[in-house]
Amino acid sequence: MKELIEFVARSLVDDPTQVQVNQSRDVGKVHLELRVAKEDMGRVIGKNGRVANALRILLRVAAAREGKQVSLDVIEPR
Repeated sequence: MKELIEFVARSLVDDPTQVQVNQSRDVGKVHLELRVAKEDMGRVIGKNGRVANALRILLRVAAAREGKQVSLDVIEPR
């Protein structure tokens, strides 16, 4: 699932070298954190959060196929 988000995020942004996805696991749940360059935040979040929500839906479908739960947070750069 980490690779899926990396692929999609790199396709969306202007600077794909700045895309980072961190993965952590709890019991039965995978938590992903997506970081991109400050200039690309708008592309990843989208108008009214539509792109970010579409990424979350895509992840949920992929996770359901594997019988897992997943969450995605887009982390604001400093």
